Amino acid sequence: MTVSLAAHAAAHPRAALQDRYAAVRAHTLSLAAPLSEEDQCVQPMPDASPTKWHLAHTSWFFEAVVLCEHAKGYEPFDARFFHLFNSYYESLGPRHPRPQRGLLTRPSLAQVHRYRAHVDAAMARFIETATGPEWDAAAPLMELGLNHEQQHQELVLTDILYTLGCNPLLPAYRAGEAPPLRLASGPSTAGWIDMQGDVARIGHAGEGFAFDNETPRHEVLLQPFRIADRLVTCGEFAEFIADGGYEKPSLWLSDGWAAVQANGWRHPLYWIAPDDPRAPAPHWQVFGLDGVRPLDAEAPVTHLSYYEAAAYAEWAGARLPTEFEWEAASAAPGMHQLTGHAWQWTRSSYDPYPGFRPWAGAVAEYNGKFMVGQLVLRGSSSATPAGHERATYRNFFPPAARWQFSGIRLAKDAAC
Repeated sequence: MTVSLAAHAAAHPRAALQDRYAAVRAHTLSLAAPLSEEDQCVQPMPDASPTKWHLAHTSWFFEAVVLCEHAKGYEPFDARFFHLFNSYYESLGPRHPRPQRGLLTRPSLAQVHRYRAHVDAAMARFIETATGPEWDAAAPLMELGLNHEQQHQELVLTDILYTLGCNPLLPAYRAGEAPPLRLASGPSTAGWIDMQGDVARIGHAGEGFAFDNETPRHEVLLQPFRIADRLVTCGEFAEFIADGGYEKPSLWLSDGWAAVQANGWRHPLYWIAPDDPRAPAPHWQVFGLDGVRPLDAEAPVTHLSYYEAAAYAEWAGARLPTEFEWEAASAAPGMHQLTGHAWQWTRSSYDPYPGFRPWAGAVAEYNGKFMVGQLVLRGSSSATPAGHERATYRNFFPPAARWQFSGIRLAKDAAC
């Protein structure tokens, strides 16, 4: 493990770790609570896993990575679950195919809850009693497991939104109650922050938790650039649509234009056009976790692919920032909506930092094996759990992904 991860785990005494473990695990259950059993078993596309699978997989992680490896005498809840709920860890054995997770009607949701309770009880005993090398080896893995579960908490919301969005009834995630995901508006008029060219220090440093892909900290030479002080709004993106943005191949990357044509994209995911039969009124609507609502022109636009973000930037006479520009600018005065609103596409490929080394053991597969064909997003979204964001966080998705809470921050070369 990296020094930063081990040091962060060592800084948390047992009682604090037990409290944090209990809080994170309880929050996952609270996110699933508004859903029916049927809701939690559906998988409308390979990239969106059922809620029930998320509940089981996050328990599998603690069982497979911590308990089976480090807790003496631990008895697995059900050895078959190692196959069912392994995500992508080749070193930990074969897996049920990802596109078929929605076929797992068994085990039942009730049994998955019993599985979570079994793992939680074993983890409580381990945190209380583990000593010496056993504790030293497991403590950083437990901290990783909690951050891993927080990632899946966001996925529970993004995946169930996609699931409910496929339902012709367009049901709200919490009927009659808007979840606390309202986006704060930025300045009414976007401004530009000028950043001088310089050598920037990029990547995680210090004792706080970080994933391995955020390290090592290194120097990057940046040319002078300008970056928008807020995110692109729904109203601004609607102007792009009205100007024929989805109909002009000159604005699009080649693969992006092919995606537009193949998928019939004409607006962001979850937008409902005025002429859509599902529209409750003759103007733009947006489906979200709180159901169908009128489009909020001042809210940041979300659920865009990288291709759509890049096309909008081209239309606006700008570009997307690199991930290094974004991180350097995150400390600049006057920047708004950095976190808690939308993951922000950058034009940077998801590559290893110079000197990158993955963690040791099974968790070596956590990030490094995906460093091909993906783009980096920075910030965090309205669905990101509190405390799970930082300026060095590197999220990543393929360029066509649009079911995430992903949006746009523009940049320009200094001469533009």
